[in-house]
Amino acid sequence: MDLALFQPDIPQNTGTLLRTAACLHVGVDIIEPCGFVFSDRHLKRAGMDYLNLAQVVRHASWQAFQSLRQGDEGRRLVLLTTKGAVSYTDFGFEPTDVLLLGSESSGVPDEVHGAVDARVTIPMARDARSLNIAVAAAMVLGEALRQTGAFPAS
Repeated sequence: MDLALFQPDIPQNTGTLLRTAACLHVGVDIIEPCGFVFSDRHLKRAGMDYLNLAQVVRHASWQAFQSLRQGDEGRRLVLLTTKGAVSYTDFGFEPTDVLLLGSESSGVPDEVHGAVDARVTIPMARDARSLNIAVAAAMVLGEALRQTGAFPAS
């Protein structure tokens, strides 16, 4: 199981996600460009001393990420989106899935929507637009790890 962050905008959220991934032994792909300098102090503060434990691969672009993924047959790309039709609790996750998160300000473009294997959503109150990306990722990642039995051994 891996997380992929598409052009993240907010260093604090990215730092939080890197810390989460390090604690749960999950890899992270960063699809650039980021909306901040990757060495930002806010990233470091949110990630704390866990940043050195995170397994991070940075990709210069969506195309670079896709080129690398072509060698990973059988790995599904699962987009977390407010435009999904399937609740994440009703979706059957697999241990090799890559959970894709869009940028905080604009999500992902249509090209990315069209390239994913599945789209999942988190059911919310009618008037709510979206959850914080780090919160959404933690919820879905927790369910995916629970379903697949892939939580790290303590």
